[in-house]
Amino acid sequence: MDPTGPDPSWEQRARRAEAHLAALDSAIRGISGVLALDPVLQLIVDRVRDLAEADYAALGIVTPDGAIERFMTSGLSSVERERIGALPRGLGLLGLIIREGQSFRIPDITLDPRRHGFPPNHPEMHSFLGVPVSVKGEPVGDLYLANKRGAAEFGEDDQVLVERFALHAGLAIENARLSERVQALAVVEERERIGRDLHDGIIQRIYAVTLGLDDVPELVATDPRTAIERVERSIGTLQDTIAEIRSFIYGLRPGLHEAGGMAAGLETLAEEVRLHTPLQIDVQAAGAPRLPADVSGELLSIAREALSNVARHAAAAHATIGLAASGNQLRLEVSDDGRGFDPDAPVTTSHHGLANMRRRAEALGGRLEVVSGDAAGTRIILLLPLPE
Repeated sequence: MDPTGPDPSWEQRARRAEAHLAALDSAIRGISGVLALDPVLQLIVDRVRDLAEADYAALGIVTPDGAIERFMTSGLSSVERERIGALPRGLGLLGLIIREGQSFRIPDITLDPRRHGFPPNHPEMHSFLGVPVSVKGEPVGDLYLANKRGAAEFGEDDQVLVERFALHAGLAIENARLSERVQALAVVEERERIGRDLHDGIIQRIYAVTLGLDDVPELVATDPRTAIERVERSIGTLQDTIAEIRSFIYGLRPGLHEAGGMAAGLETLAEEVRLHTPLQIDVQAAGAPRLPADVSGELLSIAREALSNVARHAAAAHATIGLAASGNQLRLEVSDDGRGFDPDAPVTTSHHGLANMRRRAEALGGRLEVVSGDAAGTRIILLLPLPE
């Protein structure tokens, strides 16, 4: 043998280190893109078992007070897992790692005085490696590995490898938790949006029908022809509303603007109100700019809410809807000659109209102004930058 040649043991260590790094890289890549919590937990425990060449692996997720709230296993069948019974309570060596927040490598846990013992039907385990998982210094959980394959116990290189993996596992767990929180917030926001859309469109239309039917009992006796016409119009409107609800449920948000632009959409909206109330409505939107569908849809929702408020609360005879662009600003105004109100007075929790309109205006990057007073009518003015 050439004494100046490479040391075979050094070459073996180098190849082993290279293989460890490749396995670590593969394991990290495997967990990095999973954003659902339970799947990423299971993937972590499966990958770490392969990484450390262990017969069994587990991942315990702990609460802030150190209790185990989730316990994922790898190397056990579902039947074996069920036979073991309830989750561990964090006693013995598992609790030690949780409390101490540091790694433990034990040649044979059956001989360790700190062990708590195994429940019935638990597989036989000897060599043990436990590594904490944390994010920004806060404990997230612990990795447990048992029965090193092909060796009597886990080595120092196994511990280093699993500790490196645990750093990335903590980040993957945190990312999955954040993703679930974002999804939960998105569900809440979507519910609020649906509530606004129902209130601003469908519910307002149904309410307009009820206004148109209020005096039908009297008309039946005094003017039957008008009563019949009123009922027939109401039936037609309710049929259209049912169709709109179906479209809404299937995710097809209805838009009055799609066929003829905002001017046609506002005119159709005004006609809906005219059919069911004595309110006279003028639409002044000639030359209104073509707008993106999402913007025009929101503008129509605001106009519908404003007109509904006029019909229900203003006791007005006349209303005007105006839409125009000046420079780089778009202006939507709904005005009436009704009794007016104090915009600064507190409103009851059952009246969400102005709040809904303000939220829609802010979502568009604009602002909503309300000008009103006793016996002075009301002006609802939306100002927003003109979309490109």
